[in-house]
Amino acid sequence: MAAIVLVHGAWHGAWCWNRVERGLADQGLRTLVIELPGHGEDPGPLGDLHGDAMLVRQVIDGINEPVVLVGHSYGGAVITEAGDHPAVRNLVYIAAFTLDTGESCMSAAVNLSGAAGISWEGHALLTEGFVSGPDKTITLAPMVAAECLYNDCDADTIAWAIAHLGPHPLGNLQSVPRAVAWRTKPSTYVVCTHDLAMDPDLERTFARRCTSSVEWPTSHSPFLSRPELVSGLLGELATASAQG
Repeated sequence: MAAIVLVHGAWHGAWCWNRVERGLADQGLRTLVIELPGHGEDPGPLGDLHGDAMLVRQVIDGINEPVVLVGHSYGGAVITEAGDHPAVRNLVYIAAFTLDTGESCMSAAVNLSGAAGISWEGHALLTEGFVSGPDKTITLAPMVAAECLYNDCDADTIAWAIAHLGPHPLGNLQSVPRAVAWRTKPSTYVVCTHDLAMDPDLERTFARRCTSSVEWPTSHSPFLSRPELVSGLLGELATASAQG
């Protein structure tokens, strides 16, 4: 079997994959969950996009199996750069930024939304919940996080997730990846059709850059609301990747 490496998005940590990990363990799959610098339980300073990608590459260096590399949201920018590692067989973008050369998360969201005629009029905006912190970091206002990230989760899950959210460097969302792995590696995109953090039509625009795509009727956080979908897809891809 291929090993599965999971990369969380902005404000989150390795904790967000707990339910998916259990589903993958039930399938007997080797799973490594990345804790990006300064996130979750990591006591160190926050890193930039390139430092985040370097950490992922270092983890993959220690894996002897082929790798399915998974990124959620901002984690898509990380795996876009880190995914050119020779061990990576498949990239998986879950409601994530599939960035091209010269794009950042912010510039791609603005430019591709404009080109596609996507309008957020009448919808809650995740950016309205940005709270500026020290050293050019941003956190999320709890009510906005609940509405935009976890709109299909139960109340206990929402409260638990919000209690675990932490700061994220604004500069990481403005940084450009140094490699574009999806141009040379097979890739799968997951469009979350009830997403209120990233417009599903923007996700479909990103999905057209990938080898294949699927659509799930979930919020931005299927790893919490529908973990069985995530673990099921990754199990299938791990099997296919191991078979070449």
